[in-house]
Amino acid sequence: MSYLMLDVAGTQLQGDEFEVLQHPAVGGLILFSRNYQSREQLIELVRSVRQIRPELIIAVDHEGGRVQRFRDGFSQIPAMGNILPAAQDMTQALDWAKELGFLMAVELLACDIDLSFAPVLDLDGISEVIGKRAFASDAATVTALARSFVAGMQDAGMAAVGKHFPGHGCVAADTHHAQAVDNRALSEIAANDLQPFKTLIAEGALQGIMPAHVIYPQADAKPAGFSHFWLQQVLRQQLQFNGVIFSDDLGMKGAAFAGDFRQRATAAIAAGCDMVLVCNEPEGARTLLQDFVWPVSANDILARLRPDQGRLLDALQNESRWLSASALAARLHP
Repeated sequence: MSYLMLDVAGTQLQGDEFEVLQHPAVGGLILFSRNYQSREQLIELVRSVRQIRPELIIAVDHEGGRVQRFRDGFSQIPAMGNILPAAQDMTQALDWAKELGFLMAVELLACDIDLSFAPVLDLDGISEVIGKRAFASDAATVTALARSFVAGMQDAGMAAVGKHFPGHGCVAADTHHAQAVDNRALSEIAANDLQPFKTLIAEGALQGIMPAHVIYPQADAKPAGFSHFWLQQVLRQQLQFNGVIFSDDLGMKGAAFAGDFRQRATAAIAAGCDMVLVCNEPEGARTLLQDFVWPVSANDILARLRPDQGRLLDALQNESRWLSASALAARLHP
């Protein structure tokens, strides 16, 4: 079955949000800075959601650097691109990446939040919207540091979602506000940007993938998140990825290619997305809960993303590692 992930307006549920979250097509909730005042308030908001739908996947963009939704009361995770330049050598950078992945994950899981959409597997090329969100500018370094970051996440019990497949770093436009086109040859993309995804998928390190709203016209005329070529032929068949495919936000300008919200959701699901995101567009999200036909299959994707409770319990009891990683984050954060 495919699902919708949507957002809510404030720091507590209000209005028709109780009813909306009970719709069977809703499989996830994504949180933003506007949903956060304090850890105590966040825990209460999540608790109120769990009372309605305990099985929902609750997610957030909490990569570190400038993309971290919760700040006061949380460790300030540095941008991934700051790790290697601050380290004495690659060995230290790998250790730091692992501890920061653990820290990010354990602080969210302690608030009963299932996922951070991380790690970013893009290369730091010409994209201003990626930049220091990427671990590095070359595929080998991104792969190595991301592997360690994911290992830290998994120590805490959190699934990893790699983004933005097959690579967003070498296109200048910001898909939040414009259509982005990467005119490079497919062979160049495959030899560089695709490599971190390919390697980590082969190692079984990624439970989820989020494709880019970028058009790669040398491969397909559609953005990757709406492309059967990228999601089925490359991701599912060639790379043998069997995890969950999340669309990027269908409210972004880069998704307008497909039409209105129903057309966008239809196109994303047809291409192979298991869960479609509609953020900051409550009316658009609600149109998908009114007479929209959601595909049904025997496979339920939500269970694949649940935290590993055994690892989480061990992580929460390891206070010294938590404190050490928090001190590291404070040292590396500008």
